[in-house]
This record gives sequence, C-alpha cells and structure tokens, in this order.
Amino acid sequence: MEEMYHLCSSHLNRRVRIHTRCGECHEGVIVHVDNNNVYLRTSGGLRTSGKATVSGWGWGFGGANDILTLSLFTLLAIALI
Repeated sequence: MEEMYHLCSSHLNRRVRIHTRCGECHEGVIVHVDNNNVYLRTSGGLRTSGKATVSGWGWGFGGANDILTLSLFTLLAIALI
C-alpha cells in the first residue's frame, strides 16, 4: 500500500486512469492522497464506475465534477492519460 501511496502522490494534480483489483476503471485528476485513500476528481465526460462522492472540501468543483474516493489497497495500476 505504501508503494501505491507514493505512486499516487507523484501523480498529484495529473490526469490518470486507475484500474482496481475488482476490474473497475476510473479516469480523472488526482486531487488528494492520504494514508488509506486516493481522491479522484471526475467529470461527466470521463468513464467511471462505483462512485462514492465527497463534497465540501473547498476544491471549487461544480455540479459536473465529483470526487471519487478509492482505497489504496484496491488499486492495481495507474496510467497517465
């Protein structure tokens, strides 16, 4: 999990495609990483599955954007897009 934390941190504020161990694929911009989760800003035009949104963080996102919370434990791969 520490390796995924560092990988996500190095891609902070970058547009990525994330694949999970469950076979899900998510695209967006990494806006935050903590010891357990990565937070991905998605928009209506980007492909996502399994949304769990967090609001009120003050990042200035509007109605078309959501913050997707993904556990670092479930991440399989991250690619810049």
